[in-house]
Amino acid sequence: MSPRAVWRAVALVFSLAISFLGLWLAPLRGPMTLERKARWSQWSSRLVLASLGIHYRIEGEPPTHGLIVCNHLSYLDILIISAATPAFFIAKKEIASWPFFGWISSSNGTIFLDRSSLASANSVAAVMTERMKLQIPVMLFPEGTSTDGSQVLRFHSRLIDPATKAGAPITAAAVRYVIDGGIPERALCWYGDAPFLPHLLKALRTPGFSAQMRFGTPTVYPDRRTAADRTHDEITAMRAQMSESQ
Repeated sequence: MSPRAVWRAVALVFSLAISFLGLWLAPLRGPMTLERKARWSQWSSRLVLASLGIHYRIEGEPPTHGLIVCNHLSYLDILIISAATPAFFIAKKEIASWPFFGWISSSNGTIFLDRSSLASANSVAAVMTERMKLQIPVMLFPEGTSTDGSQVLRFHSRLIDPATKAGAPITAAAVRYVIDGGIPERALCWYGDAPFLPHLLKALRTPGFSAQMRFGTPTVYPDRRTAADRTHDEITAMRAQMSESQ
């Protein structure tokens, strides 16, 4: 590995160890409620990003409740969004069994979804309905997968339904990466069948890069398809604006 990758890998291990220590000691200050788990995740994400020297800029006001929908480029999105605002993420169930990352996800209140099961989708929708009563937003990547950033895929609307049925506000959010030296954004995107560890090593040796995160205005929509289509178009427009202003 390059010296940059080695330094970042050491920094990553150290920051994660501090995060674990914080989680282990947290019960000494009271029960680990869902809200406290989400705020621990925010603190940990900020610590990891700082240790890796990853800068991020937040535009707009992060929502305090309801549903956030965002485009999806990489596992790095989770760190950026968590740093911006505490949130409960919806994630594919496979992540729960991943070494290390599965434990983190389970510890921060992540809601796991079996994408092949209608029963799982219904169960997740019920959990989302309850979580949206809290003063912590639920975070959804409605594309259903990560992409190379060349386009925002059409949104799946099933898990937007709990928000529209509850009359909860839905906030569109866009994430974008800028890499030094004019390297295209897709170099940091994790998509397709790319294995995780080689991509992580690639990210660790990538020259300086930063993330942009933009939040739209929370809006109540009449139905899930309207919400999916309008937030999709809003995120596409935000990404284009962010690219033009860079």
